[in-house]
Amino acid sequence: MSFAPGSQLGRYRVSIQLGRGGMGEVYLAHDTLLGRAVAVKVLPENVDAMAERVERFVLEAKAASALNHPNILTVFDAGRDGTTHFIVTELVEGTTLRERAISRSLEIDEIVDACIQTANALAVAHDAGIVHRDIKPENLMLRRDGYMKILDFGLAKLLDSRDDTLAGQTIVDAGGDDDSFTGGCPLSLRHGVRRNNVW
Repeated sequence: MSFAPGSQLGRYRVSIQLGRGGMGEVYLAHDTLLGRAVAVKVLPENVDAMAERVERFVLEAKAASALNHPNILTVFDAGRDGTTHFIVTELVEGTTLRERAISRSLEIDEIVDACIQTANALAVAHDAGIVHRDIKPENLMLRRDGYMKILDFGLAKLLDSRDDTLAGQTIVDAGGDDDSFTGGCPLSLRHGVRRNNVW
């Protein structure tokens, strides 16, 4: 599924495709009510009958929208237009940490700064009972002004006081990317509970 320039999703007018992945496609769009550029993530139409994927998509919107932090992508809206489910977020102009690392070698101070910004954002998420579970260079966007933004809460887990399934666990990289900058070190040890973010 793809949207032609000028297509409408609710009040959002689609412009160009910015990227695509297993959980859908991301488009540059224009908010016709507020007159601003936004990013719109949409689920493929053929997953409308797959309740689990739709539920996961809604959970992503809830998880990200519950957080207010300069290093976490801001969710503006979520909805459904016909059979198309979508999430509307701020438009982040920059490059992913993966793209930056490929284009040139990162300086030590850049790496440390990226780790600090990411850790601070994850600490806020953990305090709100949200575990990202998919921290990797592709989900970390570096803005032109140096700010890091955590993207894609599609694998996030919402915890409550009764949920101790992650207790005692440390961060691991199940994807096997040896160059994942987080390695095996826990980014958060809030309340004595080590929580997974890199899977």
